[in-house]
Amino acid sequence: MSNQPYSFFHSVEKSFDKAAQFTHWEKGLLEQIKACNSIYSMRFPVRMDDGRIEVIEAYRVQHSQHKMPCKGGIRFSHKVDQDEVMALASLMTYKCAIVNVPFGGAKGGIKISPRKHSAYELEKITRRYTSELVKKNFIGPGIDVPAPDYGTGEREMAWIVDTYQSLKPGEIDAAGCVTGKPISLGGVRGRKEATGLGVFYGIREVCNMPDVMEKLGLSTGIEGKRVVIQGLGNVGYHCAKFFREHGALVVCIAEQEGAIFKADGINEELLFQQRKSTGTIIGYPGSIALAKNTDALELECDILIPAALENVIDAQNAPNVKAKIIGEAANGPLTPEADDILIARNILVVPDMYLNAGGVTVSYFEWLKNLSHVRYGRMEKRFNENMNHHMLSQMEKLTGKSVLPEERRLIEHGADEVDLVYSGLEETMINATREIMDVWQANPAIPDMRTAAYVCAINKVGTSYAEMGIFP
Repeated sequence: MSNQPYSFFHSVEKSFDKAAQFTHWEKGLLEQIKACNSIYSMRFPVRMDDGRIEVIEAYRVQHSQHKMPCKGGIRFSHKVDQDEVMALASLMTYKCAIVNVPFGGAKGGIKISPRKHSAYELEKITRRYTSELVKKNFIGPGIDVPAPDYGTGEREMAWIVDTYQSLKPGEIDAAGCVTGKPISLGGVRGRKEATGLGVFYGIREVCNMPDVMEKLGLSTGIEGKRVVIQGLGNVGYHCAKFFREHGALVVCIAEQEGAIFKADGINEELLFQQRKSTGTIIGYPGSIALAKNTDALELECDILIPAALENVIDAQNAPNVKAKIIGEAANGPLTPEADDILIARNILVVPDMYLNAGGVTVSYFEWLKNLSHVRYGRMEKRFNENMNHHMLSQMEKLTGKSVLPEERRLIEHGADEVDLVYSGLEETMINATREIMDVWQANPAIPDMRTAAYVCAINKVGTSYAEMGIFP
């Protein structure tokens, strides 16, 4: 574990302790909830393309087995260490509890810089890592189910499932050993945009609460809200897309090379294509370039979405933030000091630990799909379309009126897999938002939404332990 006085894991523990005082659980149970149950630190050799042998440092942490399997991504980064993986695993436990996904928290990491390795080297590292997990029973559809994270994606998940299946021949549910896979290997439609869509659903639900909006001096609803987004990666892009499509104005987007402002709104797809062809977001038609990309965080707006790096809002710039709502799409974009400043300034922070849970929620849907061995919608889609067509025909016959062609297509449409995934994610984020707000409103002493989210998570995990009868 890191020797730094304020490690990432220590910061998570501090937030936990801050919330624990608002729960009724005894100290021993709270210590069990907080602790990492299993930590697997490994070193293994891999021969590189140039013939040399490199010893790879890697980890898998299972924070909690109060529900099984454990769940959490695998990241490839030169910054990976045990402390970071422990912190991320613990956050996964609380995240899954808040959004009612029945997994314990886990996380994995391999200490490499992916860009410095060839695809063949990355494949050898990933497959060897998977075989090490299999040896120690740290992976399996009922044990521990990894997923993509920073530096990994569908390709790496395909290598993992292939390696697992080769080492576990005949295991019928083997595809459920990992999520975030390509569709052809058992992945689920809607997984790519899941985190950004989940952020949108969570913020939209907050904006639909009249009492919350009144305290912030904002009108109810998402339409017309001015949004600033930091990051045009997968999460930032989809946040911008869904906010724009539902009537909000994305007035500023920031990236590494700079930030642009356009008062009447930015189209994220046009901006993405421009960046793809020119390498920069600067020069978007009709936009103004800000002096520094970090100036985006201090712009006048209604909603600020940090969707890139951690610790971007700290004690120095928090007093200058002008947004009324901050939605943490990234992991840890605010420091604890920034939290305290924003609370005092009546700025609502919608916390990352539940707001970016769209990924794990849709991973849960993928896991269920792999266990059921059938695509969502396959059995009922055509039946529903036939029934809808029949009912519509009867209504037209009885009324003597015809439905417009576009309305007919909408009414007769049977749910595809992606429709059901979106629907399930929307239900999950709405319920989680309401549960957190109910906890917060029930105890006015709770200082902020983040603490309320932790209280919600602690109570759910504590209840699971208590109902097991382990702690009479």
